Amino acid sequence: MFPLFLPSQVQLLQQPESIALAKRIERSAIATPLHSGAIATSFVRQGEGNTPLLLLHGFDSSVLEFRRLIPLLAVQNETWAVDLLGFGFSDRSREINYNPETIKTHLYYFWKTLIDKPVILVGASMGGATAIDFALTYPQAVKHLVLINSVGFSGDFPLGQFLFFPLDYFAVEFWRQRKLQALNLGVSLGNLTPFEIDAIRCALLHTEMPSWSEAMVSFTKSGGYGEIANKIAKVDKPTTILWGDRDETLGVADAMKFQQAIAHSQLIWLKNCGHVPQVEQPEIIANYIGCI
Repeated sequence: MFPLFLPSQVQLLQQPESIALAKRIERSAIATPLHSGAIATSFVRQGEGNTPLLLLHGFDSSVLEFRRLIPLLAVQNETWAVDLLGFGFSDRSREINYNPETIKTHLYYFWKTLIDKPVILVGASMGGATAIDFALTYPQAVKHLVLINSVGFSGDFPLGQFLFFPLDYFAVEFWRQRKLQALNLGVSLGNLTPFEIDAIRCALLHTEMPSWSEAMVSFTKSGGYGEIANKIAKVDKPTTILWGDRDETLGVADAMKFQQAIAHSQLIWLKNCGHVPQVEQPEIIANYIGCI
């Protein structure tokens, strides 16, 4: 059975890996200084091993982003994925401001409560910026960094602070409608494969959660990770940079910037791969992470 806190649209998922991971999502009440009550935080834990892996998803996403990667990693590793504060299927309180600082604080208390030992921290896209920020603030929690097509030198929201009601809500709803339109056209015209249709459904599912729009507006208006670029050179953890050579979202120049900025880093190009290698080439990603 699917967890009851997931939106009813979860029943529309059709790919085995999507269904299997959705059924494994659970919630834990994480106490933080951000709110008087504990935050119901959604996550997946699978596998056993010595050094835990902790996977951080990208912007407006969820743990379902790792539906193809987690089963591969969990064969030999204790593997965690968490829905970052304000994203995925974690609870969204209207009393919290959603920004990099609160995301980092919530992530620390999640780690401290459920894991509490150094991890290999894997961040994809925006999750890469979150991982960098977390490692710099809580170095005792991180053994190794893995950045997958990471935000850091680009991908922030510099104009977000200038969005005012109702334009801010129009902007995030437009973002959601683009995905819905792609799904509806793909289903009606038959120009998408079942795998592609399921991928869009995974990308949309969390948008049905309560207060999704409010949290998205809050984070967007914070400017995102615009301040992280000046901190990247301070990273002193061993870092593996995995980058699709056909990334149309961030391009490829940032990959070399990361390699140059982080002293103990290795850049690995993923051939014929776009912005989401964890979906496009999960076996290759799992092999590289497994060698750390």
